[in-house]
Amino acid sequence: MARIHFVECNTTHPSNFVIDVPVGHHWLLVVTKTPAQFWVNGDLKEYPTHSVVLYRPKQKVYYRACADQFVNDWIRFESNEPYITESPLPFGIPFSLDDPDYCRKLFELLTIEHNFNRDYRASSIDCLLRTLFNKLLESYFHERITPQYYNLLKLRTAIQNDPGDTWTVSKMADDLGISPGYLQNIYKKTFGVSCMEDVINCRIRLAKEYLIHSTQSVAEVAFRCGYQNVEHFCRQFKQMTGYTPRSFQEQTKG
Repeated sequence: MARIHFVECNTTHPSNFVIDVPVGHHWLLVVTKTPAQFWVNGDLKEYPTHSVVLYRPKQKVYYRACADQFVNDWIRFESNEPYITESPLPFGIPFSLDDPDYCRKLFELLTIEHNFNRDYRASSIDCLLRTLFNKLLESYFHERITPQYYNLLKLRTAIQNDPGDTWTVSKMADDLGISPGYLQNIYKKTFGVSCMEDVINCRIRLAKEYLIHSTQSVAEVAFRCGYQNVEHFCRQFKQMTGYTPRSFQEQTKG
């Protein structure tokens, strides 16, 4: 189990903010929401927004604002858990976070669990910390993260949350302020699937849920999943699953 001493989410500091601790007493995890300077291997270096750094106990901690303000999530804690003490993550060396929105939500939940004395507080904190460290590992071993990556990630999350929207390549490209051709190129390079293939995959996955767990007609399912033409939905569903929507429904409910 881990014991949290302090955790804050989305904390804002002025431009003269500095943390200078020659020898830290506990584990410290910092996630930046603005650019910041960190002391790394004897030099002060600037790192971009969405950087994360993990400090082990007895390690020098030094970081400071390098803009009009400094905004971060941070947590100071104790732990003897191997997933932390034996982690392959670097200590005191920032790296880019590949899913900052996801991690922000984890910090918000950790803050709530720490501040409220609920029955399963300790085990909830342990689960949240384990999940957070899993996300940090994914980020650390992720290929180089570009500024455009975060925009693509937000787009993909929006597609998955609402596949029934009227998605088109032109609309997605306009939202990101780039050309349709460039969007298709970088989206597939980033996620291994084209943006419209992602839309179709999400729509069919949602359609399966409706066909199995609701009493809606095939036409109603098609409309809710973003199809204006039922025949087109049926054709695309069969291409993806090998079944017509009706036969899929009958097979799963039979």
